[in-house]
Amino acid sequence: MTMFSRPTAAGAAAAAVAEPAPAGGTVRTRSRLRISPLGIVGLATIAAACLFCFVGPLVYHTNQVASNLAASNLKPGHGHPLGTDDNGFDILGRLMVGGQSSLEIGAAVAVLATSFGVIWGAIAGFTGGFLDAAMMRIVDVILAVPALFLLLILATSVAPSTLELIVVLSFLAWQVPSRLVRGESLSLRTREFVQAVKVMGGGSARSVIRHIIPNTVSTIVVNATFQVADAILILAILSYLGFGLPPPAATWGGMLSDGSSYIFAGYWWQIYPVGILIVVVVVAFNFVGDALRDLLDVRLR
Repeated sequence: MTMFSRPTAAGAAAAAVAEPAPAGGTVRTRSRLRISPLGIVGLATIAAACLFCFVGPLVYHTNQVASNLAASNLKPGHGHPLGTDDNGFDILGRLMVGGQSSLEIGAAVAVLATSFGVIWGAIAGFTGGFLDAAMMRIVDVILAVPALFLLLILATSVAPSTLELIVVLSFLAWQVPSRLVRGESLSLRTREFVQAVKVMGGGSARSVIRHIIPNTVSTIVVNATFQVADAILILAILSYLGFGLPPPAATWGGMLSDGSSYIFAGYWWQIYPVGILIVVVVVAFNFVGDALRDLLDVRLR
């Protein structure tokens, strides 16, 4: 009798039962997260930006309402790590306050535009026929109008406020998610589970709400991240052109517009920090969007 014996088939089967394999979905998700470092970097950057903008003012106290002309255009130094602008506002504190407006408007535009676009596209794609054609022609007409031209007309007609900017930017942004969801709905409405709802007497509203929209979650989530980045950029463009929130409200685009008047005078601290911050945050949202697309899109698995 030897000391080491070969394991039998029954022993191998018992070992396999005693040590179950991990769930395939968990392994696949973890592996996909490991191969998407840019998404993790983007998420960490967004979290850091939110902490900087919303928690920073609680630690670094500055006056962003009353101007102090005696302290205008000071270089970065003690008391003002990033210097001051032409009104004497501390640049670091203004970056925090301006980031609050930019991030809040960007997130609100993403939620409002994506929600309306998803409902519009799901109804159009599910119903099809004349209603689908009519709804999509409305989308095409809005897309055909130059967005910047329409924004300038609206900005010169009314005094912009946070609510008005959210509504206007959402009006110009809901067409893209509606077309994406409409394309998914055209494919989903012929699937067996949707046809089964019709056979069992379920209405169109139930099919859209319970089956069409939930099966387009990956498209919705990915597009929403890009909507935030686009809204921040458009708000920066409007503020740069002088059609952003009126003073004393601050936005990153408004700071960029004010600083550009002094860049040739050597006041680099009024334009470079805010410009870099806009680029970093927008790129971070794009990284997260790309990572979510790779993670949620079943066609890439």
